[in-house]
Amino acid sequence: MSARTLSDFIRALRASDVRVSTGEAIDAAGAMKLVGFDDRTLLRDTLSIVLAKSPEEKETHDHLFDLFFKRESAHSQSTEREEDGSAAPPSDEMDLQGLSESGDEAAIAMALERAAEEVGLGDIRFSTQTSYYAQQMLKAMGGDGLQKNLVEQLQAHTPEGDEAAKALMQARADMLARSREHVERNFDVFGAGATEQFRDDYLSDKALDQVTRQDMKRMRALIARIAKKLATKHSRKRRKRNVGVLDVRRTLRANAGFDGVPFDVAWKQKTKDRPKIMAICDVSGSVSQYVRFLLMLLYAFQEVIPDISSFAFSGRLEDVSHELETHDFEQAMDRIVKTIGMSSTDYGQSWSDLKTQHFNLIDRRTTLIIIGDGRSNYGDGRLDIFREATKRAKRTIWLSPEQKPLWGTGDSLLPRYQPYCDVMTHVSTVRDLERAVDDVLAAYA
Repeated sequence: MSARTLSDFIRALRASDVRVSTGEAIDAAGAMKLVGFDDRTLLRDTLSIVLAKSPEEKETHDHLFDLFFKRESAHSQSTEREEDGSAAPPSDEMDLQGLSESGDEAAIAMALERAAEEVGLGDIRFSTQTSYYAQQMLKAMGGDGLQKNLVEQLQAHTPEGDEAAKALMQARADMLARSREHVERNFDVFGAGATEQFRDDYLSDKALDQVTRQDMKRMRALIARIAKKLATKHSRKRRKRNVGVLDVRRTLRANAGFDGVPFDVAWKQKTKDRPKIMAICDVSGSVSQYVRFLLMLLYAFQEVIPDISSFAFSGRLEDVSHELETHDFEQAMDRIVKTIGMSSTDYGQSWSDLKTQHFNLIDRRTTLIIIGDGRSNYGDGRLDIFREATKRAKRTIWLSPEQKPLWGTGDSLLPRYQPYCDVMTHVSTVRDLERAVDDVLAAYA
């Protein structure tokens, strides 16, 4: 197994979103030298230990390993036959018809590999490119010459010419099918992961109010990956040692029995608050779709944010935490929108409900996340209660599905609430929600 083969395999892993560092690639090369290439199972398990860091990555690794080395095995056999001289002449010395009719699978595989390298097949990224690359490979193996010969035979209008043309068409169809199969195998290794990443990137930037039911399965998987990434980023020890900052008082107390000689040195420590989030969500009208994905993201990593309370309102504010935690999320959200989101929107009444029923939940650790358009049907927005709530909280983040030029138009109260918020920003995509939640968690560092 050459260094290039390992490099290509690592490139395939990276294309499938398996993160492999330079150091891990070097370790993989060292491990490969130790276990050898003969025992494929041992090699797969060894590389999996070095390169895969989670159950999901291990599954991806093993799947790609089987695909990649099945492809690599055919390539290696054809290369060996080329080196020992037992393979048929290469494609530039044998016409396409002769190659097809030779029946020499090693020579055909060699020709396919050469054609693939010539057309840059390793750069394939989308399944829609399959036909293009197959045609380019056919051309690289002498397809133009075969086509010219085919036209000449057909123009002869003789029984012999027709028979020759039939054989040429059969050879072209055979080699085109082989080229297509070769392209599909390479796409499975190098392109499928890139295609999935492209689809995820597209969905990440798709307006949330344009997300359809058909997108939901992929969206749930995407949000789970985002949550895992944020969890990894923010799951650190809650106590951080400030190396070099001596805690004199603790050091003296700890060493009082040694006449003050500092055998045990105490360093100052910085305590990090545990994240505590209170999500207050306007579930009326089109805002409900934005609420759905924000709550889906928050509840996707409760290990990082174990203290989440969720409230939904249109006319009256209701605690929906228990329903979201104990029922299927999609079904719970549908019920919440149908039962709570059908009333006339009244922000003032909702803030009043918050004060009379839930103000005790807000403390110095609490981050208030409000998601809504701030449109209260020209009613009293009760800024006094909102201001009091923000003073009790650690931070207040307001996420608006409306763009900033619309703030303050019509019955919008957003400009009046904005002075009491640490952040008020427009969100329209999952990527926007990711940035907002990342910012919330970073404040607890």
